[in-house]
Amino acid sequence: MDKTILLLKKYTNRRLYDTEKSIYVTLDYVTEIIRQGRKIQVTDAKTGEDVTPAILTQIVLEEARKKKILLPPPLLYLIIQYGENVLTDFFEKYLEQTIRNYLLFRNVADDQFKKWLDYGENYPKMDPRALPGLSPFKPLFDLFGADKQKKQSDEKS
Repeated sequence: MDKTILLLKKYTNRRLYDTEKSIYVTLDYVTEIIRQGRKIQVTDAKTGEDVTPAILTQIVLEEARKKKILLPPPLLYLIIQYGENVLTDFFEKYLEQTIRNYLLFRNVADDQFKKWLDYGENYPKMDPRALPGLSPFKPLFDLFGADKQKKQSDEKS
């Protein structure tokens, strides 16, 4: 078994048992484990059946109940209305990859914005030979470097 996957057993009384730590755990505990990047596998203690999807769905429902609604009502209606017929294929093939792409794009955009901020702060210190090509962007860079320049001039006074 993969060491990154936490094996849980689900008992008939709906309790979850962490086989690694030998303790009973809550859904909140499992949620935190997943947020830390770890995967889980949940098996029914009596039958050995994999009930991981049911537990993951239960976690999503608990989060929604806590007013952290993840899915809008129109989408929930579609899921109920069409169920496995239409949406299973979509969820398996496209939704996961769409979310992964969004997260990747968001990280790239955040990194690029940070670089722009750093570039704006360093604009006054740049090599003067590089400045003519950047002249259309000077007002933008001045916005980011203005506070720093003001602090430096105040310190000199």
